[in-house]
Amino acid sequence: MKRSIVFLLLAFLLQSCSYSQSSKPKKMESTNKNNPVYSNTDSSQVNLSEDEWKKILPEDVYNIARMKGTERPWSSKFEGSKEKGTYYCAACGNPLFISDTKFESGCGWPSFYQPISKSSIIYAPDHTHGMSRTEVMCGRCKAHLGHVFDDGPPPTGLRYCINGVILDFKKAKEAEEKYNR
Repeated sequence: MKRSIVFLLLAFLLQSCSYSQSSKPKKMESTNKNNPVYSNTDSSQVNLSEDEWKKILPEDVYNIARMKGTERPWSSKFEGSKEKGTYYCAACGNPLFISDTKFESGCGWPSFYQPISKSSIIYAPDHTHGMSRTEVMCGRCKAHLGHVFDDGPPPTGLRYCINGVILDFKKAKEAEEKYNR
C-alpha cells in the first residue's frame, strides 16, 4: 500500500506540466470575432470584468485564460507545428512568441525558449497542485498562458510551456510569399 502511494506521489510530482480540463469545451472558431479588445498592434492594458471576458471569449479560451485551466497534453494543433510566423494571445491579440524560439520539448504542449519582448509576458509564483512553479501570463490582458521552467535549450535555458488554446498564429508574410511562388 505504501509503495503504491509513494509511486503515485512520485508520478504526480514528476509531471512538469499538470493539466485539468472542463468537461467538453467548445472548439475555438475565431477568437477575435466579436472581441473589441483583440488587436495585434495595440499595446494598451486590457482590464475587463470576468463577465465581459465570458461574453467575448470562446469557452475553451475562457477556461484557460481566465480560469487558469490547462488543455490535455498533445492536443494542441501548435504542439508539433514548424510553420514560420508569430504567436499571439488568443484573448487580446498581444504578440507573445516568434516561431524561431519554438522547440520540441516532449512535454505535450507548445514550448518556446524566449518571449517576443520583456513586456509581452508577466510572471507570478504558482503553488497549486503541491508544486512550486512560475506562471506566465499575457503582459497586456493577464490571461493565463502556462508556466516557465528552467530546463530549456540555449541561449536562455528556459522552457515556456504554453497552452495552445490560448495561442493564435499568423504566418510570416515572407514565408507565405515564398510558398505561393
